[in-house]
Amino acid sequence: MIWVIIMTIYLDLLFILNFSFDFILLLSVNIVLKRMVKIRRIIVGSLIGALSIFFLFLPLNSITLFILKFVISLLMILVTFKYKDLKYTINNILYLYVISILLGGALYYLNVEFSYKQVGIIFINKGMSINYIILLILSPLVIYTYIRQIKSLKNNYIYYYVIKIVFKNNMELILNAFLDSGNKLKDPITNKSIILVPKSLVEEVIRIRSPIYVPYTSLNNHGLLKCIAPKYIEIDNKRCFKLLVGLSEDKFSMDGVECIINTDIMEGLI
Repeated sequence: MIWVIIMTIYLDLLFILNFSFDFILLLSVNIVLKRMVKIRRIIVGSLIGALSIFFLFLPLNSITLFILKFVISLLMILVTFKYKDLKYTINNILYLYVISILLGGALYYLNVEFSYKQVGIIFINKGMSINYIILLILSPLVIYTYIRQIKSLKNNYIYYYVIKIVFKNNMELILNAFLDSGNKLKDPITNKSIILVPKSLVEEVIRIRSPIYVPYTSLNNHGLLKCIAPKYIEIDNKRCFKLLVGLSEDKFSMDGVECIINTDIMEGLI
């Protein structure tokens, strides 16, 4: 009788923990992919996922257990987000697994850090571990950090491009470029848009002769910008011919950026 009571409490705890983690995962997919589904659908999907814990008590081999878990996860996705098309569903389940792996890895790392100490190449149990409730509390923090980083990457790197500048002597320069909507530099005479490249990078491939000087005005100063006319630039297999390369005396401080382009350049691609 005592054994039955203990087992019942244990199953209840497992079910609640499994439901809670599934809820966090589905909620994260909803936020990252902006699916905008209602909370009650996430709750129903989490309940379906929580039921998979009972598979552990069935005499199933590892392959059968894996297939059943995949079916359950697919059912969770379909119930929570519905089926719209194949790509939509694949993205949903892919992000579910990616976030699950991220969360599982982070929690495993934290548990090992607190539970074991390392002596050389040997790990010794300290006799303590992180309580499951603490892991549950830490889970939203891990997911929040992940979502925030994903949004930061989307906001920043969506404006990054790889461009190829081909000069008149057919020498090429391949650079990481950033699309700056605030860059409106143009040659007032030819009306050609200007991209900015550090002078030192250009000098590595060509000798600068007969530059074009274009007047410019910024918030802090004004002057003449030394420019050269390339043969064309190529972005995403499209070319722009009507432009100038402005030679910046300094390198850019942005992450990995070697060239600044503008929206006029993108509109002029053919």
